[in-house]
Amino acid sequence: MDTQLKELRQLASRAENRRTETGIPRVAMVQGEIPEHQLSAVYEPMVNLILTGSKTMTVGDRAFRYDPATYFVMSVDLPAVGSVHPSEDGEPYLAISLTLEPAIVANLLADLPKPAGGQLYSPGFSVAPVMPELLDTWLRMLRLIERPDEIAALAPAYEREILFRVLQGPLGWMLRDIATPDTALSRIGIAIRWIRENFAKPLRVEALAEMAALSVSAFHRHFKAVTALSPLQYQKHVRLLHARSRLIAGEGNATSIAFGVGYESPTQFSREYARQFGLPPSRDAARLRA
Repeated sequence: MDTQLKELRQLASRAENRRTETGIPRVAMVQGEIPEHQLSAVYEPMVNLILTGSKTMTVGDRAFRYDPATYFVMSVDLPAVGSVHPSEDGEPYLAISLTLEPAIVANLLADLPKPAGGQLYSPGFSVAPVMPELLDTWLRMLRLIERPDEIAALAPAYEREILFRVLQGPLGWMLRDIATPDTALSRIGIAIRWIRENFAKPLRVEALAEMAALSVSAFHRHFKAVTALSPLQYQKHVRLLHARSRLIAGEGNATSIAFGVGYESPTQFSREYARQFGLPPSRDAARLRA
C-alpha cells in the first residue's frame, strides 16, 4: 500500500488549503493548514481518504481521529468541528474525497445481492482502515487528473468501483442505508434536509417525526443515534454556522444576523455563539478576518 499512497500523494499534491476541485465529478482534494472556520461546517455525505497527516472530527459528543490509510464515511449532512494536523515529519495534511450521490449508490445496489440484517440505531459517520483494493481504485480515479479527456468515459466506472469497495467493507451498511428509502437512516435524512433548508424557521419535532414516518420517541432515538445531536441541537449548530459565515463575510452586525438565522433574542444568540466558538460574535469574526 505504500507505493499506492506515494503515487496518490503526488497526484493530489496540487491541492490548496481549501476544497480544490479535480475536474472529476464529485471528487475533490485539500492540503495544508485549513482555516478554522472552514473546518467548522455542515459536512455533506462523502467518503474521505486521508493521505498525509491526520484529522479529528467532532460531531456532538463524539470525536473521531483518522490517519493515513484510513477513510471516513459520512452518510448524512452533519454539523461538525474539525481540526487537521501535519504528519510527524512535518508533511502537510492531505486528503481526497468523493461526495456521495444516493441515486448512484441505489443504482449500484440494484445490481448486488441484498444483505441480511442491519443495524437498529446507526450513526451517520464512522472511520475504518482502507484496503488495498480501495486504494487501487482511488489511484486509477486520480490518474484521470492528468488525462482529462478520459474523465467522461472512465470516472463513472471508477466511482462505481469506489462505492462497491466501500460497500464490501465494514462501513458498507452506511451506504446501503442512505440509498434504501425504508431505513431509519434514510428517513432521518429527510428530516435533516428539512432542517438545513429551513433552519431559520421554528422547529416542531412532531412535524419532523411525521415527515420521517416515525413515532416521536423513535424519531428522537434514531436522530440522536445518527447525528449525535437532538433535533434542536442540530438546528442550533446549523444556525450558528450560518451566522458565523455571514459575520465573516460582513453581511451585517451580530443583532441583524441573529434575527436572520432565526434567533428571537440577540442576547441568547451571543451567549450560544460564544459557547460554541469561544468568543462573542463580533470578536470572533474580527479574529478570523484578521
